[in-house]
Amino acid sequence: MKGSKYQGEMGKYKVSVLLFWVFFALCTLLVLKVEARAYSSSLEREIEAKLKLSNKPAVKSIKSTDGDIIDCVDIYKQPAFDHPALKNHTIRRIPSFLLESQSSSIRSTTNASIEVYQTWKKSGSCPQGTVPIRRIKKEDLLRAISLDRFGKKPLEPNTTNTTTDDVASSMINRSDAHLATIGENFIGATANINIWNPKVDRPEDFTTAQIWLKAANRLEVETIEAGWQVNPKLYGDDSTRLFIYWTKDSYKSTGCFDLTCPGFVQVSKEVAIGSHLGPYSHPFDQQYEINIGLFQDDDGNWWLRVKGNHIVGYWPKEMLGNLGHSATLVQWGGQVFSYKVKSTPPHTGTQMGSGEEASGKFGFACYMTDVRIKDYSKSLKYPAYVTTFAAEPYCYSALNDVHYGQYPVFYFGGSGRNRYCK
Repeated sequence: MKGSKYQGEMGKYKVSVLLFWVFFALCTLLVLKVEARAYSSSLEREIEAKLKLSNKPAVKSIKSTDGDIIDCVDIYKQPAFDHPALKNHTIRRIPSFLLESQSSSIRSTTNASIEVYQTWKKSGSCPQGTVPIRRIKKEDLLRAISLDRFGKKPLEPNTTNTTTDDVASSMINRSDAHLATIGENFIGATANINIWNPKVDRPEDFTTAQIWLKAANRLEVETIEAGWQVNPKLYGDDSTRLFIYWTKDSYKSTGCFDLTCPGFVQVSKEVAIGSHLGPYSHPFDQQYEINIGLFQDDDGNWWLRVKGNHIVGYWPKEMLGNLGHSATLVQWGGQVFSYKVKSTPPHTGTQMGSGEEASGKFGFACYMTDVRIKDYSKSLKYPAYVTTFAAEPYCYSALNDVHYGQYPVFYFGGSGRNRYCK
């Protein structure tokens, strides 16, 4: 009898304990749901605030066939003027030397076509007094690591450096293949960049073909950049797009891609930064290229010119440090960002350039022609001294093809993961 009574009491105890834990689990689940709902509501508010700040009221909106929405924004209400340093900024006049160059577009030394276009232009145009800005969508923000890092390159474990010539090798998540020249007083750089549509292997990867102008800024690297890239995480697709970038502190907190943060002042109503470029080059077929030029005016502002005659806008001197004086390093080439470069296998399969090695040359490898710098002589010229660099030569290669009596053609690129690039 005593045993039965004991067992009965133990049974009741177990049921009570079970009911307690069920009740505790239900309460915890309820709390988590409430917290999740509160977090979701808070995130929604932050996203809406970010969208409102980023997307300025449009005088006219153009829906492109590629899915982009291009807003024609009053030139005096563009994002640049949200930056405290540009609060009282007056839009600069286009320098006369850039206007003079419009009458003679840059000619390629290859048989390529420079008749590239931006897809949105097929659907409309922006009125005078406005600038075309690619609209940022909610889904763009949701793909970002965080709202604070939206539009910025991912942080590197070690980007602090006192010089600019070896910064590429210190960035463990980026693999470069480029041509470089080092000096003291570069105030311009240009090239015709071959256009391709390389494959991006991993969701967070991106690949570029571009020009960099760099200077040391105390213990940081300062850079302005322009070219084309494929960046699904930023844009939401695999299109090749015109891009720009700037940073004053080795990509840590300042600067961003395109116009996703204040900094670059646009003056052109013809070019939308971040918009799709076309057509693409293909092997055994027509090659396409776009001229990209970066030039400093007498006041220290850096201007972007594309296709030899479109003056897009400028980075004001107020946004810059030592680059406000001149650049000390110019690089032409490609870069792949991935957490699977310079690391344990398997290597990323994200392509650079055309996806072919530099040795494939014209029609197969991505190239740059009419590589030029500008110094205080005020004339465009081929650099006196150049070097090539490939961080992972079995993955992405670089070749400066030199022939007597001709300007060199620089080739770069690769497939990423292959039988030699594990």
